Amino acid sequence: MLQSVLSALQLPDLRRRIMFTLGMLLLFRLIAHIPVPNIDPAALAQLREALQTNQLAQLLNIVAGGALQNLSVAAMGVYPYITAQIIMQLLQPIIPALDEMRKEGDQGRMKFNRIVFYATVPMAFLQAYGQTLTLERSLGAGASLFLTPFDIVNNFLPTFTILIVLVAGSMVLVWMGEQIQTYGIGNGVSVIIFAGIVSGLPSLIIQAFESISLGGFETVLGVLLFLVIGLGTLLGIVMMHEGQRRIPVQYAKRMRGNRVYGGQSSHIPLKVNMAGMIPLIFAQSIIIFPGTIASYACPTQVASAGAGWLEQIACFVYATFSPSVQGNVQTIGGLIYAVLLFVLVYFFTYFYTKVIFDQQNIPDSLQKNGGFVPGFRPGKQTESYLNAVVSRITRVGALFLGGIAVLPFITQVITGFPIGLGATALLIVVGVAVDTLRQIEAQLVMRNYEGFIKQ
Repeated sequence: MLQSVLSALQLPDLRRRIMFTLGMLLLFRLIAHIPVPNIDPAALAQLREALQTNQLAQLLNIVAGGALQNLSVAAMGVYPYITAQIIMQLLQPIIPALDEMRKEGDQGRMKFNRIVFYATVPMAFLQAYGQTLTLERSLGAGASLFLTPFDIVNNFLPTFTILIVLVAGSMVLVWMGEQIQTYGIGNGVSVIIFAGIVSGLPSLIIQAFESISLGGFETVLGVLLFLVIGLGTLLGIVMMHEGQRRIPVQYAKRMRGNRVYGGQSSHIPLKVNMAGMIPLIFAQSIIIFPGTIASYACPTQVASAGAGWLEQIACFVYATFSPSVQGNVQTIGGLIYAVLLFVLVYFFTYFYTKVIFDQQNIPDSLQKNGGFVPGFRPGKQTESYLNAVVSRITRVGALFLGGIAVLPFITQVITGFPIGLGATALLIVVGVAVDTLRQIEAQLVMRNYEGFIKQ
Protein backbone atom coordinates (compact mmCIF):
# COMPACT_ATOMS: atom_id res chain seq x y z
CA MET A 1 0.00 0.00 0.00
CA LEU A 2 2.73 2.48 0.97
CA GLN A 3 4.77 1.50 -2.06
CA SER A 4 1.75 2.14 -4.27
CA VAL A 5 1.27 5.58 -2.72
CA LEU A 6 4.93 6.42 -3.36
CA SER A 7 4.60 5.17 -6.93
CA ALA A 8 1.55 7.37 -7.47
CA LEU A 9 3.37 10.46 -6.15
CA GLN A 10 6.37 9.76 -8.37
CA LEU A 11 4.28 10.03 -11.53
CA PRO A 12 4.23 13.73 -12.59
CA ASP A 13 0.76 13.67 -14.14
CA LEU A 14 -0.85 11.75 -11.27
CA ARG A 15 0.98 13.84 -8.65
CA ARG A 16 -0.28 17.01 -10.34
CA ARG A 17 -3.85 15.70 -10.29
CA ILE A 18 -3.63 14.77 -6.60
CA MET A 19 -2.13 18.14 -5.64
CA PHE A 20 -4.76 19.99 -7.68
CA THR A 21 -7.54 18.10 -5.88
CA LEU A 22 -6.03 18.82 -2.46
CA GLY A 23 -5.65 22.49 -3.37
CA MET A 24 -9.31 22.74 -4.40
CA LEU A 25 -10.40 21.06 -1.16
CA LEU A 26 -8.32 23.51 0.86
CA LEU A 27 -9.98 26.38 -1.00
CA PHE A 28 -13.39 24.86 -0.24
CA ARG A 29 -12.63 24.73 3.48
CA LEU A 30 -11.56 28.40 3.39
CA ILE A 31 -14.81 29.37 1.63
CA ALA A 32 -16.81 27.39 4.20
CA HIS A 33 -15.63 29.82 6.92
CA ILE A 34 -16.54 33.08 5.10
CA PRO A 35 -19.88 34.27 6.56
CA VAL A 36 -22.61 35.90 4.52
CA PRO A 37 -22.91 39.71 4.82
CA ASN A 38 -24.99 41.41 7.52
CA ILE A 39 -24.67 38.46 9.94
CA ASP A 40 -25.05 38.88 13.71
CA PRO A 41 -22.21 36.98 15.52
CA ALA A 42 -24.25 36.49 18.71
CA ALA A 43 -27.18 35.05 16.75
CA LEU A 44 -24.78 32.77 14.85
CA ALA A 45 -23.64 31.19 18.12
CA GLN A 46 -27.29 30.69 19.06
CA LEU A 47 -27.91 29.09 15.66
CA ARG A 48 -25.27 26.40 16.26
CA GLU A 49 -27.15 25.31 19.39
CA ALA A 50 -30.50 25.34 17.56
CA LEU A 51 -29.11 23.08 14.80
CA GLN A 52 -28.62 20.27 17.31
CA THR A 53 -32.42 19.77 17.50
CA ASN A 54 -33.28 20.31 13.82
CA GLN A 55 -32.81 17.16 11.74
CA LEU A 56 -33.49 18.92 8.44
CA ALA A 57 -30.71 21.39 9.21
CA GLN A 58 -28.41 18.52 10.26
CA LEU A 59 -29.00 16.76 6.92
CA LEU A 60 -28.31 19.96 4.97
CA ASN A 61 -25.25 20.63 7.14
CA ILE A 62 -23.82 17.22 6.18
CA VAL A 63 -24.30 17.86 2.46
CA ALA A 64 -22.88 21.38 2.87
CA GLY A 65 -19.78 20.01 4.57
CA GLY A 66 -20.46 21.79 7.87
CA ALA A 67 -20.78 25.22 6.22
CA LEU A 68 -24.41 25.64 7.29
CA GLN A 69 -23.57 25.99 10.99
CA ASN A 70 -21.27 28.91 10.08
CA LEU A 71 -23.90 30.37 7.69
CA SER A 72 -21.08 30.87 5.23
CA VAL A 73 -21.33 31.71 1.55
CA ALA A 74 -21.15 27.93 0.94
CA ALA A 75 -23.98 27.17 3.40
CA MET A 76 -26.04 25.34 0.74
CA GLY A 77 -23.09 23.29 -0.52
CA VAL A 78 -23.82 21.47 -3.77
CA TYR A 79 -27.28 20.35 -2.63
CA PRO A 80 -29.17 22.47 -5.27
CA TYR A 81 -27.07 20.84 -7.99
CA ILE A 82 -27.77 17.35 -6.61
CA THR A 83 -31.49 18.14 -6.40
CA ALA A 84 -31.57 19.42 -9.99
CA GLN A 85 -29.68 16.35 -11.18
CA ILE A 86 -32.07 13.94 -9.45
CA ILE A 87 -35.13 15.77 -10.80
CA MET A 88 -33.76 15.71 -14.36
CA GLN A 89 -32.99 11.99 -14.08
CA LEU A 90 -36.55 11.30 -12.93
CA LEU A 91 -37.91 13.41 -15.82
CA GLN A 92 -35.94 11.53 -18.49
CA PRO A 93 -38.45 8.66 -18.89
CA ILE A 94 -41.34 11.18 -18.93
CA ILE A 95 -40.03 13.82 -21.38
CA PRO A 96 -39.17 12.30 -24.82
CA ALA A 97 -36.64 15.05 -25.67
CA LEU A 98 -34.58 14.27 -22.56
CA ASP A 99 -34.79 10.54 -23.30
CA GLU A 100 -33.53 11.11 -26.84
CA MET A 101 -30.72 13.29 -25.47
CA ARG A 102 -29.55 10.36 -23.37
CA LYS A 103 -29.18 8.22 -26.51
CA GLU A 104 -26.93 10.75 -28.29
CA GLY A 105 -23.75 9.64 -26.48
CA ASP A 106 -21.21 12.15 -25.20
CA GLN A 107 -22.81 15.06 -27.06
CA GLY A 108 -26.18 14.35 -25.49
CA ARG A 109 -24.58 13.95 -22.08
CA MET A 110 -22.98 17.39 -22.40
CA LYS A 111 -26.35 18.95 -23.32
CA PHE A 112 -28.01 17.20 -20.39
CA ASN A 113 -25.35 18.42 -17.95
CA ARG A 114 -25.75 21.98 -19.26
CA ILE A 115 -29.51 21.84 -18.63
CA VAL A 116 -28.85 20.53 -15.10
CA PHE A 117 -26.44 23.42 -14.52
CA TYR A 118 -29.04 25.98 -15.66
CA ALA A 119 -31.75 24.32 -13.55
CA THR A 120 -29.48 24.58 -10.50
CA VAL A 121 -29.77 28.39 -10.39
CA PRO A 122 -33.54 28.66 -9.71
CA MET A 123 -33.29 25.66 -7.37
CA ALA A 124 -30.52 27.45 -5.49
CA PHE A 125 -32.61 30.64 -5.14
CA LEU A 126 -35.57 28.69 -3.78
CA GLN A 127 -33.42 26.75 -1.34
CA ALA A 128 -31.51 29.85 -0.25
CA TYR A 129 -34.72 31.67 0.65
CA GLY A 130 -36.45 28.70 2.30
CA GLN A 131 -33.35 27.54 4.15
CA THR A 132 -32.45 30.98 5.49
CA LEU A 133 -36.04 31.68 6.52
CA THR A 134 -36.19 28.32 8.34
CA LEU A 135 -32.94 29.05 10.19
CA GLU A 136 -34.24 32.51 11.06
CA ARG A 137 -37.41 31.06 12.61
CA SER A 138 -35.47 28.35 14.48
CA LEU A 139 -34.07 31.05 16.78
CA GLY A 140 -37.53 31.87 18.10
CA ALA A 141 -39.73 34.95 18.05
CA GLY A 142 -37.96 38.31 18.21
CA ALA A 143 -34.52 36.91 17.28
CA SER A 144 -32.78 37.45 13.95
CA LEU A 145 -29.65 36.08 12.35
CA PHE A 146 -28.98 39.36 10.60
CA LEU A 147 -28.40 42.95 11.67
CA THR A 148 -31.30 44.03 9.44
CA PRO A 149 -34.55 42.03 9.05
CA PHE A 150 -34.57 39.17 6.54
CA ASP A 151 -37.64 40.28 4.57
CA ILE A 152 -37.81 40.08 0.78
CA VAL A 153 -40.75 42.54 0.64
CA ASN A 154 -39.92 45.28 3.17
CA ASN A 155 -36.13 44.92 3.11
CA PHE A 156 -35.48 43.85 -0.47
CA LEU A 157 -31.90 44.91 -1.24
CA PRO A 158 -30.13 43.48 1.89
CA THR A 159 -32.21 40.29 1.67
CA PHE A 160 -31.59 39.88 -2.07
CA THR A 161 -27.86 40.45 -1.47
CA ILE A 162 -27.80 37.55 0.99
CA LEU A 163 -29.62 35.31 -1.50
CA ILE A 164 -27.27 36.26 -4.34
CA VAL A 165 -24.23 35.50 -2.17
CA LEU A 166 -25.60 32.08 -1.17
CA VAL A 167 -26.46 31.17 -4.78
CA ALA A 168 -23.05 32.37 -6.00
CA GLY A 169 -21.30 30.31 -3.30
CA SER A 170 -23.20 27.18 -4.33
CA MET A 171 -22.41 27.70 -8.02
CA VAL A 172 -18.72 28.28 -7.21
CA LEU A 173 -18.65 24.91 -5.44
CA VAL A 174 -20.27 23.24 -8.47
CA TRP A 175 -17.63 24.86 -10.69
CA MET A 176 -14.89 23.63 -8.36
CA GLY A 177 -16.36 20.14 -8.59
CA GLU A 178 -16.17 20.28 -12.38
CA GLN A 179 -12.54 21.41 -12.21
CA ILE A 180 -11.69 18.49 -9.92
CA GLN A 181 -13.49 16.17 -12.35
CA THR A 182 -11.42 17.51 -15.27
CA TYR A 183 -8.00 18.21 -13.77
CA GLY A 184 -8.03 16.26 -10.50
CA ILE A 185 -8.91 12.83 -9.15
CA GLY A 186 -12.39 11.52 -8.37
CA ASN A 187 -15.96 12.71 -8.91
CA GLY A 188 -15.69 16.44 -8.17
CA VAL A 189 -19.03 17.10 -6.46
CA SER A 190 -18.78 13.92 -4.38
CA VAL A 191 -15.21 14.73 -3.36
CA ILE A 192 -16.32 18.16 -2.07
CA ILE A 193 -19.07 16.58 0.05
CA PHE A 194 -16.56 13.96 1.23
CA ALA A 195 -14.13 16.68 2.34
CA GLY A 196 -16.83 18.47 4.29
CA ILE A 197 -17.86 15.31 6.15
CA VAL A 198 -14.29 14.28 6.93
CA SER A 199 -13.56 17.79 8.25
CA GLY A 200 -16.01 17.10 11.07
CA LEU A 201 -14.13 14.02 12.30
CA PRO A 202 -11.78 15.95 14.65
CA SER A 203 -14.73 17.42 16.57
CA LEU A 204 -16.30 13.95 16.72
CA ILE A 205 -13.11 12.51 18.21
CA ILE A 206 -12.86 15.38 20.71
CA GLN A 207 -16.46 14.79 21.75
CA ALA A 208 -15.72 11.10 22.30
CA PHE A 209 -12.70 11.89 24.52
CA GLU A 210 -14.73 14.43 26.49
CA SER A 211 -17.41 11.81 27.13
CA ILE A 212 -14.77 9.34 28.30
CA SER A 213 -13.12 11.85 30.64
CA LEU A 214 -16.41 12.94 32.20
CA GLY A 215 -18.00 9.49 32.44
CA GLY A 216 -17.17 6.28 34.23
CA PHE A 217 -16.70 2.69 33.17
CA GLU A 218 -20.11 2.50 31.45
CA THR A 219 -19.24 5.49 29.27
CA VAL A 220 -15.90 3.96 28.25
CA LEU A 221 -17.64 0.68 27.43
CA GLY A 222 -20.27 2.56 25.43
CA VAL A 223 -17.58 4.37 23.40
CA LEU A 224 -15.78 1.08 22.69
CA LEU A 225 -19.04 -0.54 21.57
CA PHE A 226 -19.70 2.50 19.40
CA LEU A 227 -16.28 2.12 17.72
CA VAL A 228 -16.85 -1.61 17.13
CA ILE A 229 -20.28 -0.95 15.59
CA GLY A 230 -18.80 1.87 13.50
CA LEU A 231 -15.98 -0.28 12.12
CA GLY A 232 -18.40 -3.14 11.43
CA THR A 233 -20.71 -0.73 9.60
CA LEU A 234 -17.85 0.56 7.46
CA LEU A 235 -16.89 -3.01 6.55
CA GLY A 236 -20.49 -3.83 5.65
CA ILE A 237 -20.84 -0.70 3.49
CA VAL A 238 -17.65 -1.54 1.60
CA MET A 239 -18.83 -5.10 0.96
CA MET A 240 -22.27 -3.90 -0.16
CA HIS A 241 -20.76 -1.14 -2.31
CA GLU A 242 -18.54 -3.66 -4.10
CA GLY A 243 -21.13 -6.46 -4.18
CA GLN A 244 -22.45 -7.34 -7.63
CA ARG A 245 -24.18 -10.11 -9.54
CA ARG A 246 -22.35 -10.97 -12.77
CA ILE A 247 -24.66 -12.04 -15.59
CA PRO A 248 -22.76 -14.05 -18.27
CA VAL A 249 -23.07 -12.70 -21.81
CA GLN A 250 -22.06 -14.36 -25.07
CA TYR A 251 -21.49 -12.39 -28.29
CA ALA A 252 -22.31 -14.08 -31.62
CA LYS A 253 -19.65 -14.30 -34.33
CA ARG A 254 -20.10 -11.97 -37.28
CA MET A 255 -18.28 -11.91 -40.63
CA ARG A 256 -17.25 -8.57 -42.11
CA GLY A 257 -15.22 -9.09 -45.24
CA ASN A 258 -12.43 -11.50 -44.36
CA ARG A 259 -12.56 -10.74 -40.62
CA VAL A 260 -14.55 -12.42 -37.87
CA TYR A 261 -15.92 -10.23 -35.08
CA GLY A 262 -17.53 -11.28 -31.81
CA GLY A 263 -17.59 -14.69 -30.27
CA GLN A 264 -16.22 -13.50 -26.93
CA SER A 265 -17.68 -14.15 -23.50
CA SER A 266 -18.25 -11.31 -21.06
CA HIS A 267 -20.55 -10.41 -18.18
CA ILE A 268 -22.92 -7.66 -17.00
CA PRO A 269 -22.03 -6.46 -13.47
CA LEU A 270 -25.30 -5.65 -11.68
CA LYS A 271 -24.54 -3.88 -8.40
CA VAL A 272 -26.40 -4.90 -5.26
CA ASN A 273 -26.73 -1.25 -4.24
CA MET A 274 -27.37 0.38 -7.60
CA ALA A 275 -29.17 3.37 -6.07
CA GLY A 276 -26.29 4.51 -3.85
CA MET A 277 -27.14 7.12 -1.21
CA ILE A 278 -30.10 8.67 -3.08
CA PRO A 279 -32.83 6.61 -1.28
CA LEU A 280 -31.51 7.79 2.09
CA ILE A 281 -31.63 11.44 1.02
CA PHE A 282 -35.16 11.00 -0.38
CA ALA A 283 -36.45 9.20 2.71
CA GLN A 284 -34.86 11.54 5.25
CA SER A 285 -36.06 14.63 3.37
CA ILE A 286 -39.65 13.36 3.29
CA ILE A 287 -39.85 12.00 6.82
CA ILE A 288 -38.51 15.14 8.49
CA PHE A 289 -40.80 17.41 6.46
CA PRO A 290 -43.89 16.92 8.73
CA GLY A 291 -41.83 17.68 11.83
CA THR A 292 -40.41 20.81 10.23
CA ILE A 293 -43.89 22.11 9.32
CA ALA A 294 -45.26 21.20 12.77
CA SER A 295 -42.45 23.12 14.48
CA TYR A 296 -44.05 26.40 13.38
CA ALA A 297 -47.26 25.55 15.28
CA CYS A 298 -45.29 24.18 18.24
CA PRO A 299 -42.46 26.69 18.77
CA THR A 300 -41.74 25.55 22.35
CA GLN A 301 -41.41 21.86 21.27
CA VAL A 302 -43.84 20.89 24.08
CA ALA A 303 -47.55 21.71 24.24
CA SER A 304 -48.19 24.56 26.68
CA ALA A 305 -50.67 24.34 29.54
CA GLY A 306 -54.23 24.65 28.26
CA ALA A 307 -53.09 24.36 24.63
CA GLY A 308 -55.70 23.81 21.95
CA TRP A 309 -56.08 20.59 20.00
CA LEU A 310 -54.18 22.00 17.00
CA GLU A 311 -51.10 22.84 19.07
CA GLN A 312 -51.23 19.44 20.80
CA ILE A 313 -51.35 17.62 17.45
CA ALA A 314 -48.51 19.78 16.10
CA CYS A 315 -46.35 19.07 19.14
CA PHE A 316 -47.04 15.33 18.85
CA VAL A 317 -46.09 15.35 15.15
CA TYR A 318 -42.97 17.38 15.92
CA ALA A 319 -41.88 14.99 18.68
CA THR A 320 -42.65 11.93 16.53
CA PHE A 321 -40.85 13.04 13.37
CA SER A 322 -38.00 14.77 15.22
CA PRO A 323 -37.18 12.29 18.00
CA SER A 324 -33.73 13.77 18.63
CA VAL A 325 -35.30 16.81 20.36
CA GLN A 326 -36.28 14.58 23.26
CA GLY A 327 -32.72 13.34 23.75
CA ASN A 328 -34.03 9.79 24.12
CA VAL A 329 -34.61 7.44 21.19
CA GLN A 330 -36.40 4.90 23.42
CA THR A 331 -39.76 6.67 23.03
CA ILE A 332 -42.83 5.83 20.98
CA GLY A 333 -41.98 8.77 18.73
CA GLY A 334 -38.49 7.42 18.13
CA LEU A 335 -39.90 3.97 17.32
CA ILE A 336 -42.44 5.35 14.83
CA TYR A 337 -39.74 7.49 13.22
CA ALA A 338 -37.34 4.54 12.85
CA VAL A 339 -39.99 2.21 11.37
CA LEU A 340 -41.22 4.82 8.86
CA LEU A 341 -37.64 5.67 7.88
CA PHE A 342 -36.86 2.00 7.22
CA VAL A 343 -40.01 1.57 5.07
CA LEU A 344 -39.34 4.72 3.04
CA VAL A 345 -35.69 3.80 2.39
CA TYR A 346 -36.77 0.31 1.31
CA PHE A 347 -39.38 1.75 -1.10
CA PHE A 348 -37.13 4.44 -2.59
CA THR A 349 -34.31 1.93 -3.14
CA TYR A 350 -36.58 -0.10 -5.41
CA PHE A 351 -37.99 3.02 -7.08
CA TYR A 352 -34.65 4.67 -7.89
CA THR A 353 -33.00 1.38 -8.91
CA LYS A 354 -35.84 0.84 -11.40
CA VAL A 355 -35.31 4.34 -12.84
CA ILE A 356 -31.52 3.88 -13.15
CA PHE A 357 -31.76 0.38 -14.65
CA ASP A 358 -34.38 1.39 -17.24
CA GLN A 359 -32.21 4.34 -18.32
CA GLN A 360 -29.27 2.00 -18.99
CA ASN A 361 -31.42 0.05 -21.52
CA ILE A 362 -29.16 -3.02 -21.27
CA PRO A 363 -31.40 -5.54 -23.16
CA ASP A 364 -31.60 -3.34 -26.29
CA SER A 365 -27.87 -2.62 -26.18
CA LEU A 366 -27.11 -6.34 -26.03
CA GLN A 367 -29.41 -7.08 -28.95
CA LYS A 368 -27.91 -4.33 -31.12
CA ASN A 369 -24.37 -5.59 -30.46
CA GLY A 370 -25.15 -9.26 -31.07
CA GLY A 371 -24.97 -10.22 -27.39
CA PHE A 372 -27.25 -12.58 -25.50
CA VAL A 373 -27.58 -14.18 -22.08
CA PRO A 374 -27.15 -17.98 -22.44
CA GLY A 375 -30.51 -19.72 -22.09
CA PHE A 376 -32.62 -16.63 -22.87
CA ARG A 377 -33.76 -15.23 -26.18
CA PRO A 378 -32.63 -11.64 -26.96
CA GLY A 379 -35.27 -9.00 -26.44
CA LYS A 380 -38.29 -9.46 -24.19
CA GLN A 381 -37.14 -12.70 -22.57
CA THR A 382 -33.74 -11.25 -21.67
CA GLU A 383 -35.39 -8.08 -20.34
CA SER A 384 -37.72 -10.11 -18.07
CA TYR A 385 -34.78 -12.16 -16.77
CA LEU A 386 -32.63 -9.12 -16.02
CA ASN A 387 -35.54 -7.34 -14.29
CA ALA A 388 -36.10 -10.40 -12.11
CA VAL A 389 -32.40 -10.55 -11.16
CA VAL A 390 -32.31 -6.82 -10.38
CA SER A 391 -35.42 -7.19 -8.22
CA ARG A 392 -33.86 -10.02 -6.20
CA ILE A 393 -30.51 -8.36 -5.56
CA THR A 394 -32.18 -5.00 -4.86
CA ARG A 395 -34.10 -6.68 -2.05
CA VAL A 396 -30.79 -7.31 -0.30
CA GLY A 397 -29.56 -3.78 -1.00
CA ALA A 398 -32.84 -2.23 0.21
CA LEU A 399 -32.76 -4.20 3.48
CA PHE A 400 -29.14 -3.15 4.03
CA LEU A 401 -29.84 0.54 3.33
CA GLY A 402 -32.88 0.42 5.62
CA GLY A 403 -30.75 -1.10 8.37
CA ILE A 404 -28.07 1.55 7.88
CA ALA A 405 -30.73 4.28 8.07
CA VAL A 406 -32.00 3.16 11.51
CA LEU A 407 -28.54 2.26 12.80
CA PRO A 408 -28.13 5.56 14.74
CA PHE A 409 -31.15 4.66 16.89
CA ILE A 410 -29.92 1.10 17.48
CA THR A 411 -26.43 2.37 18.31
CA GLN A 412 -27.69 4.85 20.88
CA VAL A 413 -29.90 2.22 22.53
CA ILE A 414 -27.02 -0.29 22.78
CA THR A 415 -24.17 2.03 23.73
CA GLY A 416 -25.93 5.01 25.30
CA PHE A 417 -23.46 7.15 23.36
CA PRO A 418 -25.17 10.35 22.13
CA ILE A 419 -23.28 10.55 18.80
CA GLY A 420 -25.25 8.81 16.06
CA LEU A 421 -23.75 7.06 13.06
CA GLY A 422 -24.87 9.19 10.10
CA ALA A 423 -25.95 6.72 7.42
CA THR A 424 -25.75 9.21 4.55
CA ALA A 425 -22.36 10.46 5.71
CA LEU A 426 -20.92 6.93 5.98
CA LEU A 427 -22.18 5.94 2.53
CA ILE A 428 -20.74 9.08 0.96
CA VAL A 429 -17.37 8.65 2.67
CA VAL A 430 -17.01 4.98 1.74
CA GLY A 431 -18.34 5.40 -1.80
CA VAL A 432 -16.13 8.37 -2.64
CA ALA A 433 -13.06 6.78 -1.04
CA VAL A 434 -13.49 3.52 -2.99
CA ASP A 435 -14.20 5.29 -6.30
CA THR A 436 -11.21 7.62 -5.91
CA LEU A 437 -8.99 4.68 -4.98
CA ARG A 438 -10.08 2.86 -8.13
CA GLN A 439 -9.25 5.86 -10.29
CA ILE A 440 -5.75 6.03 -8.82
CA GLU A 441 -5.51 2.27 -9.28
CA ALA A 442 -6.39 2.60 -12.98
CA GLN A 443 -3.74 5.30 -13.44
CA LEU A 444 -1.09 3.08 -11.83
CA VAL A 445 -2.04 -0.02 -13.82
CA MET A 446 -1.90 1.95 -17.09
CA ARG A 447 1.71 2.80 -16.30
CA ASN A 448 2.60 -0.80 -15.32
CA TYR A 449 2.76 -0.06 -11.59
CA GLU A 450 1.39 -2.44 -8.98
CA GLY A 451 -1.93 -1.06 -7.73
CA PHE A 452 -3.50 -0.72 -4.30
CA ILE A 453 -5.89 -3.63 -4.67
CA LYS A 454 -4.32 -7.08 -4.68
CA GLN A 455 -5.94 -9.70 -6.89
